[in-house]
Amino acid sequence: MKHAILYIHGKGGSAGEADRFRAVCPGFDVLGVDYQGELPWEAAPQIAAAYDVARRQYDRIVLLANSIGAYFAMLALGDRSLDRALFVSPVLDMERLILDMMAWAGASEQTLREQGEILTDFGETLSWAYLCYVREHPITWKIPTEILYAGGDHLVSRQTVKRFAAAHGAGLTVLEDGEHWFHTEEQLAFLDNWVKKLLLSR
Repeated sequence: MKHAILYIHGKGGSAGEADRFRAVCPGFDVLGVDYQGELPWEAAPQIAAAYDVARRQYDRIVLLANSIGAYFAMLALGDRSLDRALFVSPVLDMERLILDMMAWAGASEQTLREQGEILTDFGETLSWAYLCYVREHPITWKIPTEILYAGGDHLVSRQTVKRFAAAHGAGLTVLEDGEHWFHTEEQLAFLDNWVKKLLLSR
């Protein structure tokens, strides 16, 4: 049997991030998805297409997705066959995140609807079209899932992650002194060990 890991990067990332996982995932071909664009209606079809190509070549596919890549992957692959999903600092409730960002920016739904887009002082552009799309395309997710969450995540609340884990029967591991972006030597070592442990458990 041929086994693959389909890696979906987060915002500002790249398919090249998949390279670092090859050393810690023996027995798996690690495939980074080089999707273009930051909008769900742009990214999701590309991720679905990459999966369909991989499915023709591999018997077993594990999804490994980071940050907003997890949201895009759930949007794209909810009806596909996956062995399991490993989510790192995942965006699990996009509507909640957008509403949180609106609150941080002091923007109401009415204002966003009227203006269409609002550029925030924390670098994100709020979009009424994006919010509408998220509400019109709810996530349906039935894949066995494990989540790695950082206690210092400034973007996704622990409450959101715990709610998703409870609703979907997902495993949850918390690195209390971690951050949304796993980047220090210690954080990356923890991530590597988490991935290896889960892959070896099946």
